[in-house]
Amino acid sequence: MKYENWSVGYWCLKQYIAFADWLIHKKTIITGKEKIPKNKPIVFAPNHQNGLSDPLAILLNTRFQPVWLARADIFGTSKVVDTILRFLKIMPVYRLRDGKENLQKNEQTFSDSIKVLERNFALALFPEAAHSPRRQMLPHKKAVARIVFRAEEKAKQPLDIQIIPAGIYYSHYWKFNRTVIVNFGSRIPVKDYYHQYLQKPNEATIRLKTKIHESILPLVLHFKTKKYYEAFEKIRELYGGHFLKRQNKAFSVLNLFRSDQLLADKLDQMEAENPEEIENIVRLADALYSEIHQHKLRSWLIVTEQKHSGKFIINSLFLLLGLPLFFYGFLLNALPFFLIDRVVRKKVKDVSFWSTFFFGAGILLFPLFYLIELLAVAFLLPGLWWVKIIFFISLPLAGKAAFKWYILFRKTLGRWHIIKLRIFDRSIYNHLQESKQQLFKNLDKFLPL
Repeated sequence: MKYENWSVGYWCLKQYIAFADWLIHKKTIITGKEKIPKNKPIVFAPNHQNGLSDPLAILLNTRFQPVWLARADIFGTSKVVDTILRFLKIMPVYRLRDGKENLQKNEQTFSDSIKVLERNFALALFPEAAHSPRRQMLPHKKAVARIVFRAEEKAKQPLDIQIIPAGIYYSHYWKFNRTVIVNFGSRIPVKDYYHQYLQKPNEATIRLKTKIHESILPLVLHFKTKKYYEAFEKIRELYGGHFLKRQNKAFSVLNLFRSDQLLADKLDQMEAENPEEIENIVRLADALYSEIHQHKLRSWLIVTEQKHSGKFIINSLFLLLGLPLFFYGFLLNALPFFLIDRVVRKKVKDVSFWSTFFFGAGILLFPLFYLIELLAVAFLLPGLWWVKIIFFISLPLAGKAAFKWYILFRKTLGRWHIIKLRIFDRSIYNHLQESKQQLFKNLDKFLPL
């Protein structure tokens, strides 16, 4: 299969992956998609935080079959692996660390890249050239700039390549039912830098690399701090909803993300301008966060102003009504879920790859278990073939519904814990509320809007 050709097999796989992606995510929000030009060669340049999830965030939310440029050391282990990688439109890029003698192999990569771009298709690679499990973008490498300049240089006619910066955000890095935000930024025409490249290639490369970095920053949640990263994340969790409310904005996932971006900037600024006060605020946040978890509570139970009693009653009714569906979905999905979960947590040390391995194992094992379950109960079902098909289709949907029931159960249980604390341990409840008010008062004072 040639990289530059549209692939039917790839398209079919994409539909299956899109369905699996929908199953494991609560919501996917896309902004700026209209900024992606039509009938132009595209190079996507997203931030990199979460293994396979990041390429999927671009692949599943654009019309392209993007060709990803990846480090060369994942190739060459076996012909089977190389064939799979080629089918997935992943192309090797050789670096000096791969051996000076291998750098000439990049000529084939450049040749294949030009063919892709000449057909107004898309390439994609991560400017950071590495992933980070923190909401902090790593320094950019020169790879994107070098590749697009070389492609323009070696092409028979001007390609007019458009670099599309992209920011990817996850509400959680590996948990099920998370929310994903993909922000596409304004295009960066390579021709604006190409004339300088012909005269001063190193200066043009650095200039374009800097432009890509600056274009991605407004699209991501980025903390500059090194010293207080964990503390600032706790502050965001505790104070983020209140900070959004201070801006008189309605709650939505996107509004909260943008508010968190502003909060991160202000906390970084406060660290630089008022280090003594930020130290005090960090102590207050750490103390409150530790006390909340010491009492086996979640932060949202303390920092929100929801009426927990009413929500507890309503949610309990929903849980009772949905209990049969939960048992159906749980019994038919629990074995592959917990098997994969246990293996991944035990064998994969880098948390950033948990979602990658779970997703990869899941798209293979869950259908296999579903087929086994279908065969196991087929004799109990009526002879009509469509009943068996409905049963098979219901299995992943019931699994998603069961997981949502479980999340609602956990939240309802949390509400019950806070209700008990407020009734039977009023002094502890009041102390938590007072600590919250003290933290919020300090942050309100030193983080003006």
